[in-house]
Amino acid sequence: MKKSVLLISLLSVFLLICAPAFAGADFPTKPKTNDGKKWRIGYLQGGDYSSYQKSVIAIVEGLMELGWIKPQSIPKQENDKETDKLWAWMSKSLSSDYIEFVADAYYDSDFNKEMRPKTKAALIERLNTKKDLDLIFALGTWAGQDMANDLHGTPTLVASTTDPLAAKIIKSVDDSGYDHIHAKVDPTRHERQVELFYDIFQFEKLGVAFEDSEEGRAFGAIDSVEKVAKDLDIQLVPCQADFNDLSQEQAEENIARCYKELAGKVDAVYIARHPGVSLKNFPNILGPLNKNKIPTFSQGLSDTVKHGVLLSISLADFSFIGDFYAKTIAKIFNGAKPRQLKQVFTNPPKIAINMKTAKIIGYNPPVDIVGAADEIFQEITVAK
Repeated sequence: MKKSVLLISLLSVFLLICAPAFAGADFPTKPKTNDGKKWRIGYLQGGDYSSYQKSVIAIVEGLMELGWIKPQSIPKQENDKETDKLWAWMSKSLSSDYIEFVADAYYDSDFNKEMRPKTKAALIERLNTKKDLDLIFALGTWAGQDMANDLHGTPTLVASTTDPLAAKIIKSVDDSGYDHIHAKVDPTRHERQVELFYDIFQFEKLGVAFEDSEEGRAFGAIDSVEKVAKDLDIQLVPCQADFNDLSQEQAEENIARCYKELAGKVDAVYIARHPGVSLKNFPNILGPLNKNKIPTFSQGLSDTVKHGVLLSISLADFSFIGDFYAKTIAKIFNGAKPRQLKQVFTNPPKIAINMKTAKIIGYNPPVDIVGAADEIFQEITVAK
C-alpha cells in the first residue's frame, strides 16, 4: 500500500509540472514567409538514433497543425533509426508555402569521431559563406555541442539530447548562452526516473554502466543519477564501460561485460544511454540481469522495453514534443531569437512495461503500475 501511495503521489507531481509554458509569448506562431521567400531548414546529427527520427516526424506534424506545412501522411520508414531517407522525402514531398527542407543540407557524422569535426566544419563554412540556411535542426548531443558556439549565428534548434546542460550545450536551463541556440531541457527528468524506479522496488544497491568521461557522463546523465542515489541513501555501484575511440562492436562488448559483472552485485539496474546500448545488444545486456532476477529501468525510449528492459518512461506519443518544437520554430520565424524562448519542457508521465520480462524475473506488477502504463509489451522482441 505504501508503494502504491508513493507512486501515485509521484505521478501526480509529474502531472502538475507537465504543461509546457513559453517565454516570448508575445511572438506569434502564424505562418509567414521570409520576405516573400520560403524559410530554408538544414539538418545535423551525430549519427542515427531512434529518437531523432521520431522527433523530426513530430516536429513536421506540429508544423502541419500550425499551418506551416500542408497536412499529409508521413510514410512509415524502412527502419526506426535512419533519418537520411526521411529528410530526402521531406525535401521532395512536403508541400508548404512557407518553409522548405533543403535536400543537400543534411549533415551526419555517423557517430564517427574522425568524421565529426569535418562535418561540423563543412556545415559552419556553408552557414558563413553561402548563408543559404535560415534554421538548423541539431539532433543529439554531438550536433548540439557542434552548433553551440560563436562560429556562426544561424538559429539552431537542438533536440533529442540526454542532458544539454551537462553536455555544456546551454549555459543554464533559463539561458542557452547564445542568441542563436535553443535546446529543450527537462532538468529533473532523470532524477524523477530513478526516484520512480526506487519507489517501485526500494532497492539498496543500484548498478549503472557508463564511461567515466565528460562525454560519457553527459550521455548517461550520471550526475543526476548520483544525486538521487545520495539523496535516497542508495549505494550506487558503477561499472566503467569505455566507448571513446573504440568501434561500435567494442562499445557493445564493454557495456555487456559491465552488466554481466553488475548482475551479481546489485538489486536493480538503471540502463543509462551509451553507444553500446543498442537494440541488437539487449540479449547480451539483459541475459545475466534477467537470470539473476534483477529489475531494469531504461533511460532510453520504450523501444528498449519492447526489446526486454522491464521499465522505462514511455513516449509513445511524441505530439507534445512536436508541438513544443513547432511553436518554437514558428516564433523564431516570427522574429524571436532562440535565446528568448523558454527551454524547459516536461513530458507527460507514462510508463512502458514488459510483462514477459516481469514474469522472467518473478515480478508481479500491482494494478497501479499497470494502470500508469501507456505501453504494455507482452513479448520480448529481438532486433536483427
